[in-house]
Amino acid sequence: MRKFACKWLLRIAGWKIGPLDDYVPKCVICVAPHTSNWDFVIGKFFYASIGRIACFLIKKEWFVFPFNLIFGQMGGIPVDRSKQTSVTDQMAAEFVRRDIFHLAITPEGTRKKTPEWKRGFYFIAQKANVPILLAYIDYREKEVGVKTLFYPTGDADADMERIRSYYNGVTARHPANFMKA
Repeated sequence: MRKFACKWLLRIAGWKIGPLDDYVPKCVICVAPHTSNWDFVIGKFFYASIGRIACFLIKKEWFVFPFNLIFGQMGGIPVDRSKQTSVTDQMAAEFVRRDIFHLAITPEGTRKKTPEWKRGFYFIAQKANVPILLAYIDYREKEVGVKTLFYPTGDADADMERIRSYYNGVTARHPANFMKA
């Protein structure tokens, strides 16, 4: 029911679902571009419409009653930045702990224009030994989909350049805030 409802809502809003990937039980999802709060809504509807659940990171401070009930139900994972372990280590441990785990991260880290993408999603995937699913939201085409599954090689600079190149031609909701490769 949820899958059908999300697909239907996307369709009546004029969105189409683009290419999909081969299913993997564990991955980090690189979602770009991210220039609007609507990206979260469209992304959650898209992933649910293909029968999958994506988790996301949220500050531990937001994970208090009653928000913890809402965010927890939506797949939110509280991040405690005061812990001695890094977020990368915390998320790699989550990948070990779970049989199925899809973690969505926006590499820009903000909806504002940023010249460099944050590499946390890359290092989490590398440390957890899982692929990166390159997902996109294209507002000009009104299409949401998946570019490819990307396997980190360990050469972060070259890999980040290659990952960013997949998003050339994708139009953000606020194009002036998205820096292409």
